[in-house]
Amino acid sequence: MVLFLCFLFFLFSSATACDRCVHQTKVAYFSQASALSSGACGYGSLALSFNGGHLAAGVPSLYKDGAGCGACFQMRCKNPTLCSGRGTRVILTDLNHSNQTDFVISSRAFMALSNQGKGQDILKLGVVDVEYKRVPCEYKNQNLAVRVEESSQKPNYLAVKVLYQGGQTEMVAMDVAQVGSSNWGYMSRNYGAVWDTSRVPNGALQFRFVVTSGYDGKWIWAKNVLPADWKPGMIYNSGVQITDIAKEGCSESECGDGSWK
Repeated sequence: MVLFLCFLFFLFSSATACDRCVHQTKVAYFSQASALSSGACGYGSLALSFNGGHLAAGVPSLYKDGAGCGACFQMRCKNPTLCSGRGTRVILTDLNHSNQTDFVISSRAFMALSNQGKGQDILKLGVVDVEYKRVPCEYKNQNLAVRVEESSQKPNYLAVKVLYQGGQTEMVAMDVAQVGSSNWGYMSRNYGAVWDTSRVPNGALQFRFVVTSGYDGKWIWAKNVLPADWKPGMIYNSGVQITDIAKEGCSESECGDGSWK
């Protein structure tokens, strides 16, 4: 138990970087959003339905070995002639291997940085200076869900993809058990938003997750998620929503003014 608590402390402390602070960087774009949907988070074609196709690949410090998958960021470019003051919101769906920019975003999101009628002008630049900060993801009519991956084979292997993770959180651990049982087995992050286990309980399945938000973290229980006859390729509603916001201290200048809300 002591070792487990120390492990959780390490996970929480690793998430204490100032998520809500405003950061400065450059942003480039992919001409096709499909390049971001086939990326390191594993969302596949589902990503194209996220956030109106406003998607982003983030550098390793934002991708966080997959824990950053699904994180939402508000960004606005700094050219007063071309750029709107509101900017746009993007969802992280891929890993950006470039050290030239913190993000590479979809062309749709890139155009949304501009003032009305200036979308083509900003595309011609290719790269722009921006400021950005992490913001909560909102799925008002959608609970946290899991998709059973096609590689799953009952009863020897189960892989699930976590979808619609709300709030300003990172999922750092996931367990599975038969519904009604307290015999929990841990799952491992395979890559991105995909978790798996070769120890698949019988019957209907429940999950529990450790999510962190800033310097805080907690368990979330989803008590009846997969039916006994779960099938690969299907998406299952967890029945829970995550709405936690990062708990961290930052000044108004670090976190941005009210126009960032």
